[in-house]
Amino acid sequence: MTALDVLTEGFARVRDGVREAAADLAPEQLEARPDEDANSIGWLLWHTSRVQDAQMAALAGSDEVWLADGWVDRFGLALDREDTGFGHDHDQVAAVRGITAEQLTAYQDATFERTRQILAGMTDADLGRVIDESYDPPVTVGVRVLSILADDLEHVGQAAYVRGIIERG
Repeated sequence: MTALDVLTEGFARVRDGVREAAADLAPEQLEARPDEDANSIGWLLWHTSRVQDAQMAALAGSDEVWLADGWVDRFGLALDREDTGFGHDHDQVAAVRGITAEQLTAYQDATFERTRQILAGMTDADLGRVIDESYDPPVTVGVRVLSILADDLEHVGQAAYVRGIIERG
């Protein structure tokens, strides 16, 4: 198993986690928040896919599936078309509403497939390529991909936690 295989398996686990966290939830459950400043399950899962999509597309120099495949229009959120959720405040989190578990999982499936294709087009040598010298040490492709994966896994875990709170509430 190569490093690229491990990364691909990691993103498959993100996809599976999104499916589990969203499974059979109604839109109202996806919008529920433990308190007014917390993130909802829907927001967490949308943001997980958006960040993965945007950052992997940037690495590959390709279009985001959110824009290119029309997911932005299918979701119809009252946000900027290129918004990924980074730095959202209370009102912006609340704007991620009216979406279904099926939309969230289908968008993550499309994002995973594109991520898998991008990783399949890389070599282990590509992982060592420096892409940002403004940090010490400089950021490589491998470090960036691992950062995306770690962020995704954290958000999927948060969504599963919020789901547990909502189901017991």
